[in-house]
Amino acid sequence: MVQEHSSFDNHLGALRDYWAKNGYPDQSFDGLPQFNPTSGAAPLYAPPPTNPGCDPAFPPPNDCVYDAGNPVASFHLKTVCTENTSPSWNESHVIWNFHDQLGLYPPAKMDGFVYVAAHDGRNYRPQFTDVNGVRAMGYFDGDDLNYYYFMASNFATSDRWFHPVMSRTGANREFIIAGTSEGRVYPNGTNAKDSSLLTATMIFEVLEKAGITWKIYVNPLGSGCSGPPYDFTCLLKQTYVQPFVFGQSIPAKYPHNFGTISDYFADVQNGTLPQVAIIEPATAAGLDEHASSYDGRATNVQAGANYAASLINALMQSPSWQDSVFIFTYDEYGGLYDHVAPHPTVSPDGTKPVDLNPGDVCTKGTGPICDFIYTGYRVPLIVVSPFTKKNYVSHTVADTTSILKLIETRFNLPPLTKRDAAQPDMTEFFDFKNPPWLTPPTPPTQHTNGACYMDHLP
Repeated sequence: MVQEHSSFDNHLGALRDYWAKNGYPDQSFDGLPQFNPTSGAAPLYAPPPTNPGCDPAFPPPNDCVYDAGNPVASFHLKTVCTENTSPSWNESHVIWNFHDQLGLYPPAKMDGFVYVAAHDGRNYRPQFTDVNGVRAMGYFDGDDLNYYYFMASNFATSDRWFHPVMSRTGANREFIIAGTSEGRVYPNGTNAKDSSLLTATMIFEVLEKAGITWKIYVNPLGSGCSGPPYDFTCLLKQTYVQPFVFGQSIPAKYPHNFGTISDYFADVQNGTLPQVAIIEPATAAGLDEHASSYDGRATNVQAGANYAASLINALMQSPSWQDSVFIFTYDEYGGLYDHVAPHPTVSPDGTKPVDLNPGDVCTKGTGPICDFIYTGYRVPLIVVSPFTKKNYVSHTVADTTSILKLIETRFNLPPLTKRDAAQPDMTEFFDFKNPPWLTPPTPPTQHTNGACYMDHLP
């Protein structure tokens, strides 16, 4: 299950603080820097990190003027509804280093979060209230996202888990299911260079040829698709297999490989889950945790977490639990603050970006981060299984195409691209000889009473 739009620090950065407050043993964990000091008096709290803000001498309608003398510090959000921040191609390169957007002088300074959020906020006036980019530095803690913090503490997580591409949702989800975006950094249909269907081989195509069962689950709520029974040609529009040639063939050729969330709950209880499945984000239902695109439609992060909890809990409480792995992560960082830089990686197929727009950062020059040889930013990961090691934190550098590598390892399948071939296979998260969680823990009910507003911060 891949949710939307969250950095690791934004969602799980306060995990050490949660451990201290709830009796979990401390261990090496690279969360928010204010919780990371290695010496001093308990609770080992340090000054929060900052990002340069906007020069107050140039308020809107001026664009944000980058001002290192006006820093904005990391802070705890009190609202569970926030205005959108952008992870798109240009924005991600500005975030890397405001003064080195081509990545010519690594390591990244990670100093453009506030500027990017302010620039977008000012462009979206009057729909947005935060025109100074402060929201990019906010984070949620173990009281806000108590279910995720509990599950990450009892099962397993990673503090070196990145999304694959330094851009937005489309390309990253294409990597998650195919190991490549075939050179695209924008959503399909953005311009003439990315308007055709993708021909890359998806993991589902490989599974089908190998005789391994698979399924795509879609939440129809808010989709506009009539049913039940639902027309899967309509539900296809709610998926990220839609841009692929093989994806377009699924409703007609493989209708039994489509299911609704109701089908998921039934399959879990009846022991009829396929060998591999993906749960598409419930975007139309407002349950994908993506920040709000305008103040008139609030997307509540606790509602999204509660939805995810319902899916994971159903598995834990079912006969299907005994031989399952539920991988929970996010597609990209959403332009939200994280202090760990993207990491060098492997180009999937040697293809360079093919659909850059005129004026894009990487049309003015080139550098290491103008190719697919760096990951995106860190995103949350929780690995839930009876086989998951207890209280485990991985420090192995990986991106979300490691999910493909795990599937390939488990079913003896060839890699889709050089990117997934280069990933660790995630077996470090598990103890298959002595399963630690044959009897799963009882997680808390996700809080849903957080204040939801977008007209001020925090």
